[in-house]
Amino acid sequence: MKKLIFLFFVLFSMNVFSQKEEYSIVIKDIETQLPIENATVLIMKTKQILISNKEGKVTFELTGASTVQVSETNYEKVSLRWDSLKPDLFVVYLKSNNNKLDEIVVSKEKPEKNLQKIVSNSRQKLANSYRLKVYVREFFMLDNKYSYYNDGLVNFQFEENQKKSTTTLLVEQNRSYGLLENDVSADLMGYNLNNIMENYSNLKYFDPLLDSKIKKEYEFTTTGHPNNKNYYIMSVTPLDKSKKAFDTFEIIYDPIKKLIVEFSITIKPGNLAQIEEQTKTGSKNITRSQVKVDYRIDGEDYYLLSSNEEIAYDLILKDQVKNIQVRNHFITTHFNRQNFTYNENDVFKEKTLFNKKNKVMTKYWDISGFTATEEERKLIDGLEFKL
Repeated sequence: MKKLIFLFFVLFSMNVFSQKEEYSIVIKDIETQLPIENATVLIMKTKQILISNKEGKVTFELTGASTVQVSETNYEKVSLRWDSLKPDLFVVYLKSNNNKLDEIVVSKEKPEKNLQKIVSNSRQKLANSYRLKVYVREFFMLDNKYSYYNDGLVNFQFEENQKKSTTTLLVEQNRSYGLLENDVSADLMGYNLNNIMENYSNLKYFDPLLDSKIKKEYEFTTTGHPNNKNYYIMSVTPLDKSKKAFDTFEIIYDPIKKLIVEFSITIKPGNLAQIEEQTKTGSKNITRSQVKVDYRIDGEDYYLLSSNEEIAYDLILKDQVKNIQVRNHFITTHFNRQNFTYNENDVFKEKTLFNKKNKVMTKYWDISGFTATEEERKLIDGLEFKL
């Protein structure tokens, strides 16, 4: 009888400790008490990566013990012991680095020449063989109303090539909600996932700044990062007299490793007004454009961490004008040097998740790297109801 009781206790204990607990962490600035967006949370046991949303929140599942690291470029890194977490909600406070080192960086080398070296080295480092598990999601607005949404958990496999990165895409799970109008459906199908990932990995966005003619239309300035002594910031702005350059770039990079950590590209309202308006049917007049991309340096590993790309434009139709807005997010939730094996039939060869039938096995959207805010949840639920 004692043996049976002991066996039952062992089995019960194993079951308890093998169960996954769901944790939620909110990351805040210790001084302002405001949530910190785009903080990186690393679960050391599983190597899962998460990015905090506008509410500063991340959600993940964990079996057993693990150390959790929380970091953001402007703040001091924090490590938490697994036993200090509570399944319900836990607030993590980060302290600003507050170095105030935003003085101009003096160098014998021209900033544009330095940028060329940084982009070349970053491209070469990214052009390796590895795979990324990525949570991707897209919001679509038609005439200022949310009309369509999709998200998915996908795998990108990168082939080793010292010239450029190429990817193979496999979809684990996905869902799409909403209705599309026939005359604008092509514009609401979303980004070409392989193309956009290859653009991030090949740093395609920097091509204009490396062009010998176009780069003369820009002004380059390099300063120390105000909150991180390890990084520099290169600002690239269009010259006032320029008629070809419209984008404003901000590039955060590691001057020792010569690797890009983050970059953003926006079109300022003043520059937007200089773009000639098109009137031909089928033309697109941009009203907003912004891109923000982050990369992770982890020892010898270097890869895309997250991206947020937004574009808005007026689509000229035969008898009316439609305003289209698209928001695309990539969040890398796992990195692995080991390639996976697959059948050719498993490869997703379509351009967007719009072309794939819904496949939902788990609530992957809650625990796959990026937690939706309450406002976003309501929008998604509303689109699901319409369907």
